Amino acid sequence: MNHKQDPVAGTKGDVTSHDKAKSWFYSDVVKDHFFNPRNFLHEDANEADYNAIGKVGSPACGDELRVWMKVDPATEQIKEFRWKTFGCGSAIASTSMASVMVTEGEGMTLDEARKLKPQDIMERLGGLPQRKFHCSVLCDKALRDAINDYYRRTDQFDKIITEASRIIDPVSKVTDKDIEEAVLEGAHTLELVQQKTKVGIGNPGCLPAVEELIRFYKEKYFG
Repeated sequence: MNHKQDPVAGTKGDVTSHDKAKSWFYSDVVKDHFFNPRNFLHEDANEADYNAIGKVGSPACGDELRVWMKVDPATEQIKEFRWKTFGCGSAIASTSMASVMVTEGEGMTLDEARKLKPQDIMERLGGLPQRKFHCSVLCDKALRDAINDYYRRTDQFDKIITEASRIIDPVSKVTDKDIEEAVLEGAHTLELVQQKTKVGIGNPGCLPAVEELIRFYKEKYFG
């Protein structure tokens, strides 16, 4: 986990204001959770102590996140939430904050945790640069994967919710999830999505569906 130094005053930040007068950097809350991450799973921890594990992403494509939960079988409340990530400062801060949110008080129930949205994590952090929004989505997906894992381990298969994907472009094999990830990474126009995914390059008939998905995901994540 490599800690980056704070940006130097006057240098380019993650987001520049519309008037170009100043740059916007990470909030103090984000910095606190980056430099002092909560509930990180240390090397001496026994993974067998946890009854739910979630994973999302891959180091090969940038960010990977793994989470471990200890769920009370009687109440299905999350008593512990530990994590490790191969990712940037925003991914570390987002996951640290999520770990606090799901274990506050007596701990969220699995049903309550499923209702946690990336926007909720962002609000508690005091905001993230737009191009880093996908980091809060990353921990949300890992949490959901861990919840499914708990239900799988306890034979409650009817409670498992999977996110199915569908192919949008049969030529390039691009799915709706590929387009979602592209939008989360900042591709908010058809041209930018095509640059990232090659969708529709050899099959322009799918482009109206692609444009509709771009609008949907922009509205879903960015309002």
